[in-house]
Parts: sequence; structure tokens; C-alpha cells
Amino acid sequence: MTIDKLQQRTTVNIQEKANLIWAIADKLVGTYKPHEYGNVILPMCVIKRFSDTLTDTKAKVIEMNKSLDSRGIMVKDGFLRSASGYDFYNVSPFTFEGLLSDAENIADNFRSYLNHFSNNVIDVIEKFDFDKEITKLSNNGILYNVIAEFCSKKAYMGADEISAVDMGYIFEELVRKFSESYDEHAGAHFTARDIIYLMAEILVAPRKNVMQSEGVTATMYDMAMGTSQMLDCLSEKLYDIDKNAQLTEFGQELNEQTFAIAKANMLIKGGDAENMKHGNTLSDDKFEGYKFDYIISNPPFGIEWKNEKATVETEHKKGSMGRFGAGLPAIGDSQQLFMLNGVAKLKDTGRMAIIQNGSSLFKGDAEQGESKIRGYLLENDWLETIIQIPNDMFYNTGIATYIWIVSKDKSMERTGKVQLIDASKCFVKRRKSLGNKRNEFTAECIVLIAKAYNEFAEGVYEDGALVVESKIKANMDFKYSKVVVEQPLCDEAGMPILKKGKKQADSSKRDTESIPWTEDVADYMAKNVYPYAPDAWIDEKKTKIGYEIPFTREFYKYVAPRRSEDIFAHLEELDKAETALMAKIMGR
Repeated sequence: MTIDKLQQRTTVNIQEKANLIWAIADKLVGTYKPHEYGNVILPMCVIKRFSDTLTDTKAKVIEMNKSLDSRGIMVKDGFLRSASGYDFYNVSPFTFEGLLSDAENIADNFRSYLNHFSNNVIDVIEKFDFDKEITKLSNNGILYNVIAEFCSKKAYMGADEISAVDMGYIFEELVRKFSESYDEHAGAHFTARDIIYLMAEILVAPRKNVMQSEGVTATMYDMAMGTSQMLDCLSEKLYDIDKNAQLTEFGQELNEQTFAIAKANMLIKGGDAENMKHGNTLSDDKFEGYKFDYIISNPPFGIEWKNEKATVETEHKKGSMGRFGAGLPAIGDSQQLFMLNGVAKLKDTGRMAIIQNGSSLFKGDAEQGESKIRGYLLENDWLETIIQIPNDMFYNTGIATYIWIVSKDKSMERTGKVQLIDASKCFVKRRKSLGNKRNEFTAECIVLIAKAYNEFAEGVYEDGALVVESKIKANMDFKYSKVVVEQPLCDEAGMPILKKGKKQADSSKRDTESIPWTEDVADYMAKNVYPYAPDAWIDEKKTKIGYEIPFTREFYKYVAPRRSEDIFAHLEELDKAETALMAKIMGR
């Protein structure tokens, strides 16, 4: 199903709904600063969604609770879940709208209402630290007005009218607005859906035909899940292949508010909300020992891991028994640690799509951590594909980014090879930018990129102005030897100085060469070193092995500069045009 058709599944005008909810923030002016609006609006959206979803069965739950009390039954949870029709419920005598009937005691009554939710909902609300906001709203005399606004028709959020997909869009838009009002990194919370749909398409592509005939049973994991929209989009894709798919979602998130949204979303979808975990993936892995069929993630990049250093280094020392045995990147960027976490959690048949910035391709010298991590993927033949996506695709950054496809079950034709796909020119301009997001993928873009991936051939793919280029490289094309080249230390007469019959190295003339693994060292030296330094030699003890993926160089196209004559002619034309314009202005 194309992205356009997927988006047609929405049942409300997402932008309109988000704007209406955002407008409620007007009630907070004076009491809250703009960047603080989310402290009220986001938890209120979650609470109201729970409340509206339970509306139809509220009376039944109250009646069941009374009956259980009258019979002295203390263990009620299962009965009340059955009565509500969901894995959550509320036994308060108040309804959300009913809170407005007692303005004088609305704060106490609201707290009572919240405390009568099932424990799994209370856990979600507590992650927002919302009690202090109730106090602040009450003390400033605006709690009643805020609740009244959320009781209006425009704020209805029941699951009968707004699907999980819809609500995901709405939360994304709200989080983005709040993030932008504080100049916070909106992209730290979520990834635009056009990118996710491409990732989902590539993830399932090799197995699509088999899944259509045999059905889908799969586990999915996002190690930096934000509001869990990546998992939602991948689920959409798999349900489109098999409407009866058996899917189990798992996710971990550090930010408490976005975690709470993700858990609330899972509760309302009817999935296992306990699979949504709060905590730091690097230092507090909630899924130790788990293995997954699919991993989809956009972890933070350019973020240091200093706070996680002790735990990460301890696990690194475990070698293959830990997640980070392959190597440790520089302390200033944690993205490759997330890569290793994902690799460790893939089943032997598992596949992962993960977003990285450009530094994961080349950063780190031979035998340094970043290079070792690339080598770990290449030597195990797990790196399948790297797709460069266009700049200006994310809300908070315009830099070049890449989708890495890692597979522990490569097809025969892909064995020992890596596909590089340059999709940097496959996009359409947005009519209106969203933060730094000025470009987006359309259905046509995704189809074209998927075609390049599926055909697994070198070539250029075009659809009008859309262009995608594919190259196939051997794993060993990215491996190299870094050798130290020495030249002799000479006396005043220019003769090499010997010690025990051996030439001594002149440290001032010492140099290094990076020799491709696929090239004979002797041939390389003969072509590139000996013509300029015939007495040179390699210090074999200092040779190091490195791995680098020169993505940009692979797709570089030389463009000849303009001839000087053409440049001068153009300047003359500009000069004449300027002279004519000035004459017109001066009335000459």
C-alpha cells in the first residue's frame, strides 16, 4: 500500500484537530510560558483520550465495581477489565464532564477521578508529574477553564472516532509544536512518517511474497521509540500484507512524557503495554536477552554517552557476551552504540532499519572504535544496504542522513555484498516547511527507491525529476590496511645511517598510506610510493586494519568548471544590465 493510501486511513483532519487542541493553550497564557504548555496539554490529551474511550462502558464498570464490593471480592482487576472492554478502566463516580458541576472542589475531585483509574493508567499519568500542574492550574484559577475546554466537542478523542494512527499523528504535531516553542530538538521525539514508511517498505520487502502466502507472525522493537510511531507504521505495513498478522511490539524510551504517550497508545490499541519500557537503553537495557524479528529506530546522533560510560565500558569488557564488545565510538556520539544494541537483539533471521548521520560511515581511524564497529558488521556480512536520504527531511536538522539496513539473513545474491543507494535527489519540495523539514517522500519516491533496492543492480532509476542511483560493492571494498612508510635517516653525505646493519628510520619523513584490502601491497607501493621515495619501506609492526564506507566518493560526479571566457561574458552581460537599470532609475 502506498503512503497516500496509508494516510487515507485517518478519519479526522489531523492538522485541524491538533490546532484546535493547541488553541486550548490560550487558557494558559500568563500562568505558563509557551515552552511549558506541553506540561499541561499533553497529559490532558492522554487523560481525555482514556476517558472518552471508556465512555460507553463507564456505567457498566461502576456497576461491576459496586457488585464486587458488595460480595467482598478484593481482587477486581480482571472483572473490571472485562466490563470496560479494555485493559484499563476508571471506577470513579465522576465522569470527566461531571467534574464541571462542582467548580469549588474541582481540583480535589479531579485528583480523585485520576486516582480511580486502573494502576496501568495511573503509572502513565505519574510519568507526566501532573499533580504539581493541577496545583498550579488550581492556584491560578484556570483549572476549571482548561477542563471545560477539553470537554468540548472539538476535544473528543475516543478510540471509536480517532484511531491509534490518527492519535499518533496528533501527538506528533503537538510534540513538534511544543518542541519548537522552546527551540528543542523536535526530531528527538519522532521521525516524519514519510521516512518511516520507506524504512518499513525496505524492511519487509524480501519476505513480502512469503508473508502474503504464509501469514505474518513477528516481534518488533524500537530502542528509542519516542511516541512509538515507528512501531505503529511498521505494524500498518505488516497488517496491510496480512490483516490477521500476529504482531508483538516492544519499545524503550528515555523521555518520560513521550514514553507515557507511547504506553497510553499501546493500552488503547489493545497491545501489551508492559512491553513499553521507560529507561536509558544504553545503561539500563530493559530487554536483556530478548531477540526480535524486526528492529526499526532513529536513535539520537551527536549526543555524548558520558553519563552511560561506566555501564557501557563494563559491558564492552564482556566481549561477545555483551552488546558493545565490537568496539566503542568516541564519547561525543552514541549512535553506533545503538547500532550495536540493535545488532545484539536481532534474531538469526532478523532485520533492522536504523537511521545514522554521515559520521558512522567514516569517523574513526583504523582500529579505533568506530572503524571496528563497521568491521564487525562487514566481517559478519550483516550490513545489507545503506540508503542516503535527501537533506532537509527532518524537523530539527537539515544534515545528510542514512538508513542502514542490517540483516542476519541475507539472500544468496546479496551474500558478501553491500548495496549503496543514493536517494538524495528523490524528493519533492513541501509547499510549507515544518521546521527544517522542507522536503518529503511521496508514494512515487518510495516506489522508486524500493525498485532500486529490490532489483539489486547497479544503475540509475528515474521517474520524471526523481532520480535514484544504486551501486553494488563487495564487503572487502571497504576494508583497508593503514601502513607506516619509513624512509632512511641519512648522514651529511646523504648515505643511510646503519645500526647493526639495518637502516634507521627518519621520523621527519615518516608517512602513512591507506591501501585498499583488494589491492596488492607491493603493487600499490610500486605505483604510489617508490617513484617518489625509492628507499622507502613499510614498518610491518605498525600496520593497522580499518574499515571505511566512502559513500559520497562512490557517487561523486565530476563537473567541469565553466570556461573563463564564459564567466567573463556573463559578467559583462550583468554589468550592461545593471548600467541600463541605473539609467532607467535616474531618468536618463
